[in-house]
Amino acid sequence: MIEEYEMEKKAFRISGWLAVLALVLLLGGLVAFIAWAITDELNEGVVAAVVVATVLVVVLLASGLIVISPNDARVIQFFGRYVGTIGDPGFHCTLPLTEKKKISKRIRNFETARLKVSDADGNPVEIAAVVVWRVVDTYAAKFAVDDFVDFVEVQSETAVRHLATSYPYEAHDSGRTSLRDSAAVSEELTNELSERAILAGIEVIESRVTHLAYAPEIAHAMLARQQASAVVAARFKIVEGAIGMVSGALEQLSAQHVVELDEERKAQMVANLLVVLCGDRSVQPIVNTGSLY
Repeated sequence: MIEEYEMEKKAFRISGWLAVLALVLLLGGLVAFIAWAITDELNEGVVAAVVVATVLVVVLLASGLIVISPNDARVIQFFGRYVGTIGDPGFHCTLPLTEKKKISKRIRNFETARLKVSDADGNPVEIAAVVVWRVVDTYAAKFAVDDFVDFVEVQSETAVRHLATSYPYEAHDSGRTSLRDSAAVSEELTNELSERAILAGIEVIESRVTHLAYAPEIAHAMLARQQASAVVAARFKIVEGAIGMVSGALEQLSAQHVVELDEERKAQMVANLLVVLCGDRSVQPIVNTGSLY
C-alpha cells in the first residue's frame, strides 16, 4: 500500500524574482564596496574576504533558482534526502545545492502490444488495451519504484493478460460476462490497474480494450461457428413467425367460414404453408385439379 512510503510534501520556496532582486543588490553592493575599497585603500585581505563571501552567497542563491511549467513538478533532494516537491508553475527559488528531479504530471497514455493469450475457455485470442494515467504522488513515483513509466507498462500488460484469462471471448450462456462486454471489462481492468499503480503514485484514469480477436489458427473455425449460430438463430425466428402465420390463417378461415377443413386437411395445409414460409428457395406451385382423397 502507498501508506508504506513517505507521502509527497511541499518544499520550501520563495519567489524567484525576489531572489533575482537579492542577487542584483548583492552584486551592486559588491561593486560599490570594491570601488570604495580602492578609494580608501583598504586592506587587501579584507577586500578579498568580502568578495569571496559575496560571490559564494550569489552562487548559492543562484543554484536555488528554478522555472516550472504547468503540470510539471520538481522533486527536491538535499544531499540525498527528500525535502519536498514544488508543483506550482512559475519562477521559484528553493534551497541551494539541491538536486531537482523533473517529473511530469501531464496525462499520458500507453497502448500495450497485441498479446496472445488463452481466454477462460482455453481459446487463444489476441488482445490489446490502452491505459490513460498520470502521476499524482511525485515522491512515490521517484522513490517507490525504479522507473515509474516502465512500471506502468509492465503492470498494464500483466493486467491485460490476467483479464483475458478470466473471461471467455464471447459468452454462450446468458448472464455471463465476456471480453466483448467492453463496459464491464474496461471497468475491471481500470480497477485492477489502479490497485497496482498506486504503489508508484500513479492514478489510472481510464483503460479500454482496443483490439480483440481470435488467434489466426482458430479464427476460421470460430467464424464458421458464429455463422452457424447466426443461421440457427435466424431459422428459429423464421419458424416461430411461420407458426404464428399458419395459426392465424387457420383461425381466420374458421372464423369467416371460408372453408371447413377436417383434421387431415388442416395437417396438409399446415405442412404446405410451413414448407412455403420456412424454405430458403422459391416455391413452385402445383395445381391439384382433383380430390385430395
